[in-house]
Amino acid sequence: MRLSPEIKTKIDGLWDRFWSGGMSNPLQSIEQMSYLIFMKRLEDMDVLEQRRAYAMDKEYISIFESNEDCRWSVWKHKSAEDMLKHVRDVVFPFIKTIRDGEKTLFSQHMKDAVFVIPKPTLLQEAVGIIDELNIAAQSTDVQGDLYEYLLSQLSTAGKNGQFRTPRHIIRMIVELVDPDINDKICDPACGTGGFLFTAHKHILRKYTSPDLIEQDQEGEYHNLIGDNITEQEHWDKLHHDTFYGFDFESTMVRIGLMNMVLHGIKYPHIELVDTLSNLYSEENCYTVILANPPFKGSIDKDDINDKLTLDTKKTELLFVENMIHLLEIGGKCGVIVPDGVLFGNSRAHTNLRKILLEKCQLEGIVSMPSGIFEPYAGVSTAVLIFTKGGNTEKVWFYDMEADGYSLDKKRNPIDMKGDIPDIIESFRNKHEENPEDRKGKCFYVPFDEIKENNYDLSISKYKEIEYEEIEYEMPEVILQKIDELEDQIKANVAELRKMLKQDL
Repeated sequence: MRLSPEIKTKIDGLWDRFWSGGMSNPLQSIEQMSYLIFMKRLEDMDVLEQRRAYAMDKEYISIFESNEDCRWSVWKHKSAEDMLKHVRDVVFPFIKTIRDGEKTLFSQHMKDAVFVIPKPTLLQEAVGIIDELNIAAQSTDVQGDLYEYLLSQLSTAGKNGQFRTPRHIIRMIVELVDPDINDKICDPACGTGGFLFTAHKHILRKYTSPDLIEQDQEGEYHNLIGDNITEQEHWDKLHHDTFYGFDFESTMVRIGLMNMVLHGIKYPHIELVDTLSNLYSEENCYTVILANPPFKGSIDKDDINDKLTLDTKKTELLFVENMIHLLEIGGKCGVIVPDGVLFGNSRAHTNLRKILLEKCQLEGIVSMPSGIFEPYAGVSTAVLIFTKGGNTEKVWFYDMEADGYSLDKKRNPIDMKGDIPDIIESFRNKHEENPEDRKGKCFYVPFDEIKENNYDLSISKYKEIEYEEIEYEMPEVILQKIDELEDQIKANVAELRKMLKQDL
């Protein structure tokens, strides 16, 4: 991130105010902050659209027509007590009723939203800090980074095994899948929208002149303006018909939507729905799927979508099968799974791996070390890269040892790269290099061998460990050395006693 120390300090101060103000649940806090950012953004957008209309000599009807007292610039000057009452009883109900273009994106998911900021002084201080951030005046890069920095404070996992995916891991997966401008991209468990907006940035980078692109020390790319996208229809598709996300928690939908809008995706399609349930019916409609679905989750068997054939309630298995259904033939997927998916011996585990190998082209597996998802969880995970259709001839494996950060709860930066650049380069060149040496970090395993091993996809099953040969001395030599050592100790003890007697 390229946020200035001043902006980071203001955001840290915002979190401190919420914490000291009695709001200790970080997910609830970021949700309330998002409401305030949306209120500020509403007026910023309204002012911008009004200026454009005037410049083009067109009539413009403000969204605040007959609701002028709902403008941020009006109520932000109220006393703390009056501000809390006004926002809770007037402004918050107003933003739930908005039905106007981009402004509707957030408000349409506000039906069950509740304004719960408890203290007048907390609201007043939060409004002051958000006002000082001057979000509308920032570039899209900074707006997105600002919200991501807010989200970085989320350090507790959800009750169903959800947790925020490290952004450098998301970037790696997006690089491996390599989405393009004509793709229709989906995350069926989108959370905060990290995979979707990263795919957006990846596409823009492909169509931005190299001399304009900047990269920070964390590996994030900036100044992605897409100057080589010359057709308006491509821009229209990118804005209106490229990014689709689903989540079963309304809080995550609102947070994810705000995140994507602030990252410059004008009209993302984010819906509140459980994609494993019978309420969701899409099939064969996406060309790219990117996801880190919940681990350790379980679903009521009666609610599982009828199209899913695996006899299991484990969400990590059902999500992968569902992704296969959602992809068009030839569509590509990059998904994070817990290691158990690779070697579990239940019928459901084995059947899923059969589907991946025999009805898809399983192109690669990146085995990631435990610690990647600290401080949320220490579970070992892997990345699956596969294409729907055909069958698998051989699978490319990579044994990731480091991701550029310490693998403990602190996750301190080391070089912020680890094996990731080599993973991306090796994957792209896997057909040319054809790695066969199983003692290295990456290698191929043919389908027939995997089938013989009950479709086991764990890297430890196939990697050859090279042990260093140690030569030990003959037993009689070791015994002789022990005897000599004992004699030396006895001599040293005798000498010490002699010295003690002389001193007495």
